[in-house]
Amino acid sequence: MAEVRDPFWGIVESFGVDRMFVLPEWIQEKVDSVEEQTVPEGIPGKMAALEKELAGCMNCPLGSTRKNIVFGEGNPEAGILVVGEGPGATEDETGRPFVGRSGQLLDKIFASVDLNRKKLFIANIVKCRPPNNRTPSPAESETCGVFLQRQIEIMKPGVIIALGASAARTLLNTRTGIGLLRGEFHRYMDIPVLVTYHPAALLRSAALKRPVWEDMKKLKLYMKEAGLPRDSEENSD
Repeated sequence: MAEVRDPFWGIVESFGVDRMFVLPEWIQEKVDSVEEQTVPEGIPGKMAALEKELAGCMNCPLGSTRKNIVFGEGNPEAGILVVGEGPGATEDETGRPFVGRSGQLLDKIFASVDLNRKKLFIANIVKCRPPNNRTPSPAESETCGVFLQRQIEIMKPGVIIALGASAARTLLNTRTGIGLLRGEFHRYMDIPVLVTYHPAALLRSAALKRPVWEDMKKLKLYMKEAGLPRDSEENSD
């Protein structure tokens, strides 16, 4: 006996089953977009999302001459943020901050107070290398500084170490020379900021090693008082 078929299915087939139950393309694109968007959890997740957002940035002229964006490196949960001026040639090649001669010296300086890149986070005022390692222009610092500010808002560091005059002046919004700024704690968004010389300056003048060592002793004392670096578990968000 032949199977009696509901005439409804004949109507469905006339439209094409594969199309009848498919969402319009513009709706499907929105659904796919929502499914792809996940709210990042914790400080590492939020930092990863910000780094992804920064990829391909062309918000200032530095984007047209860089090889790699240098987002930053280290432990964003540690509560210790180190801020330099901008990437150099080696950093531009590798996409990592402070990996040239200055970076190697910086690692030794921090090792003297029991710090390493697992106990702090290193970033720069600008994320792309200025041509010929020139000082970033005020417009470049302001444009890229938005991303640094967002990094700070995510990390909520207990202390910021500003390396060199450019980083110090940008963070503190001052034109005061580094000789007067260094060795003291200032404030950025109510966060203590310790200013010291950039390691590149030490490579040019050995006389600056003593002042930097004095600054590191102040940092070590402050870290002890403030309970830094933080444990990752205590800094989850």
